[in-house]
Amino acid sequence: MPKVFIIDVTNRDGVQTSRIGISKLEKTIINLLLNEMGIYQSEIGFPFSKSEVNYINANIELSKMGVLEPIVLSGWCRAIVKDVEDSLRYTNIEHLNISISTSDIMIQGKFQGKKTRDDILKMMTEAAEFAKKNGIKTLGVNAEDASRSDMSFLIKFAKEAKNHGADRIRYCDTLGYDDPFTIYERVRTLAEEVKIPIELHCHNDLGMAVANSVAGAKGAIDAGVDAYINTCINGIGERAGNADLVSVILAVKKASSLKDKLELDERVDLSKAWKICKYTSYAFGIPIPINQVGVGANAFAHESGIHVDGTLKNRRNYELYDYEELGRPEQEIVETGRVITVGEYSGMKGFKTVCERLKINLNNEKRTQEIFELVRYANLHTQKPLTEYELRFIVQYPEQARKIMTVIP
Repeated sequence: MPKVFIIDVTNRDGVQTSRIGISKLEKTIINLLLNEMGIYQSEIGFPFSKSEVNYINANIELSKMGVLEPIVLSGWCRAIVKDVEDSLRYTNIEHLNISISTSDIMIQGKFQGKKTRDDILKMMTEAAEFAKKNGIKTLGVNAEDASRSDMSFLIKFAKEAKNHGADRIRYCDTLGYDDPFTIYERVRTLAEEVKIPIELHCHNDLGMAVANSVAGAKGAIDAGVDAYINTCINGIGERAGNADLVSVILAVKKASSLKDKLELDERVDLSKAWKICKYTSYAFGIPIPINQVGVGANAFAHESGIHVDGTLKNRRNYELYDYEELGRPEQEIVETGRVITVGEYSGMKGFKTVCERLKINLNNEKRTQEIFELVRYANLHTQKPLTEYELRFIVQYPEQARKIMTVIP
């Protein structure tokens, strides 16, 4: 039976969101937490962009070292030869998604009448062929605005992509225009016609990103091919957001008509959900909504007398799944007294105190000084007090940390 795999795009699509952003160190920690959670692939950024080069190459180094594995680290670029060429020149990326618009409204609107459908096919196939001939191991071809694209052209586009080396087609519901019924039919038709695995990339403009993602995945599975759902942690993404990572996993595992018909990648470990959602909330500076699926403060809160009575008798009366499944602790310890943080202006004594509290042994004074300086730079880099994840990463992988935090104009 074909499977459902998760490709998280927080570090590419999520960071494109207006008014927010995270540092390269924080992006790296997210990759590490995604790997720990058993997520199949992380789209880590833009390898053709010089500002991302050190971060991407350092993360690929971590992959080669066995630190970031088995997660697949992939990049994104436009479906033009120059972007692919620059990506391969600047970085050691081996997995890539190339993207181009396929709807008539976007072809006309973005290219102002200067490109035709045939031009789109030519640009995409040239970029795809160049990528595969020059070392890209896994190539995804993205049909931007697939949901508003003519179906016959979309099928032709996907067949041409497959013929020129594409391993997957990304069906992009770029404006959240689809509904669960249309996306199921369109994706199933596409998969049956082209016989290629389908990625589902759904936005939340109409509040249906998760529903559309799982419906599209079922369309692919029913057509006999693997489905790859694109997610963002906490649903962060452009405009109204992308399909939320935890919601998608819960829907596949728990929804009445899906849990026995969709087989999720067995490596996914839902018990890491609480940790990754909390860290990502901190990194982006966006509080988790009180009613967020699975990880919101009210996800397991009960007040109504009938609900409280029913839950206390049997939690399954009013809880579809258990908070323990998401790695949520029954209680969290919150420090309300003296707190010592480490940052750009920290002193050595405070730094050593934090390390002792976390049982981090730096062995000797020279190494302690080296890590201390990197920690101060890390605070300058993130503009936030360091978390335990970040501090431990710097201690374990100082050379990669130094590269990740180096951005040269």
